[in-house]
Amino acid sequence: MNYEPVIGLEVHAQLLTETKIFCACSTRFGSRPNENTCPVCLGLPGVLPVLNKKVVEYAIRAGLATHCAITRKSVFARKNYFYPDLPKGYQISQYELPICQKGWIEIEVGTQKKRIGITRIHLEEDAGKSLHEHPKTRQHGASWVDLNRAGVALIETVSEPDIRSAEETVAYLKKFRAILVSLGICDGNMEEGSLRCDVNISLRPVGTEKFGTRAELKNMNSFKHIEKALAYEINRQASLLDAGKTITQETRLWNDDLGVTESMRSKEEAFDYRYFPDPDLLPLVVSDTWITEIEKSLPELPDAMRDRLIRDYQLTPYDAAILTGSRDLSRFFEQSVQLYPEAKKVANWIINEFLRLIEGDESRIAGTKITPQHLAKTLQLVDAGTISGSVAKTVLQKIFESGGGPEAVIAREGLAQVSDTGALEAAIAEIIAANPDQVAKYKGGNEKLIGFFVGLVMKKTQGRGNPGLINKLLKDKLG
Repeated sequence: MNYEPVIGLEVHAQLLTETKIFCACSTRFGSRPNENTCPVCLGLPGVLPVLNKKVVEYAIRAGLATHCAITRKSVFARKNYFYPDLPKGYQISQYELPICQKGWIEIEVGTQKKRIGITRIHLEEDAGKSLHEHPKTRQHGASWVDLNRAGVALIETVSEPDIRSAEETVAYLKKFRAILVSLGICDGNMEEGSLRCDVNISLRPVGTEKFGTRAELKNMNSFKHIEKALAYEINRQASLLDAGKTITQETRLWNDDLGVTESMRSKEEAFDYRYFPDPDLLPLVVSDTWITEIEKSLPELPDAMRDRLIRDYQLTPYDAAILTGSRDLSRFFEQSVQLYPEAKKVANWIINEFLRLIEGDESRIAGTKITPQHLAKTLQLVDAGTISGSVAKTVLQKIFESGGGPEAVIAREGLAQVSDTGALEAAIAEIIAANPDQVAKYKGGNEKLIGFFVGLVMKKTQGRGNPGLINKLLKDKLG
């Protein structure tokens, strides 16, 4: 039987506020365990939460950017469950009246556009973190609890079950991440846990409307893991259904070492958490005036920026989509183009070389030693014939590793392009003598072999030969 996946996402995003949602503790990542805590986030008796206004503003920004209706009066609720890293025994969240509802995000897979509905965006506090091996000694046999993260502000965004493939899942998550980063409300760092995703997936026979029994894949922290986990889970559920078995509603974890999902626990329902309004917090009321002020302050969002890059710089939709993946990357591109006004060439170098150097992690752009000035100057030196394109890659690599300007790197490393006719002719003579068969084929009419000879000369000159001059000299020698 052919099955159709039905997928919905729950995305938790840590907000970039300096303090936590209900207390004045720092949200700084990397502090000593339990350093950023106080009686409020430790859940000690006799304390009261006080709502951080900036958190509400950031949630409204996210709602407006995803076409949600902003709830004028929302309510905080207690979500009750026991876990060692939840010191109060409940999590302050929102349930029946979230702050944002009924929005959408448009994704693009290949040439197909699709609108994915958003059920809700609600505010909540994060829990702490349980470590099952000691972070320094790697000791096992006990668990350690770090409550620095407890009380950090989150928005949880719940999508409609509109997603039908792993490709659509990743496209949705990448688009949502780009929106959050462009708004300046989340850094989108999945490795550090500031963006986490739970994936709900079920299968149903193609052509039917009724949903199947879903499994939840918990705390997915990379696009690659999500794709792998979904591929495995689709096959697992299809195999069970084909064998006449039923799917268990449960929460599963992805084991990347084994390449499988593993059962964690049975899946809870809302009633399991015994939600009720938090008696320590008043209803949250936001005014139309404030919402309008926030809407006017929104920056250019990824879709609008992508369309502008296509229109103003004649970029391909593919290049524009990559360059609008983060505010830092799009800013790097536009600053580079101001200094070197060949947009397509700049885009190619950023996508193929710069992103390779930072390993595709846009969060590293702010701290890299390569600047738009360095990239523009490097490309100008290629145009001037000072270095070749292949050497330019080496120059950027050296700047990335050690810093310094392109000219200083070229002088220090001896990377200037060789345009000495005598030296190049000597190298060409050696290569012609060593490859008589290819010479005969070239003279017999296979002129495409000129690329073969140019490559050998470039290799012999360690990439520093002037390719234009080499090409001319080779044609002269080969007749």
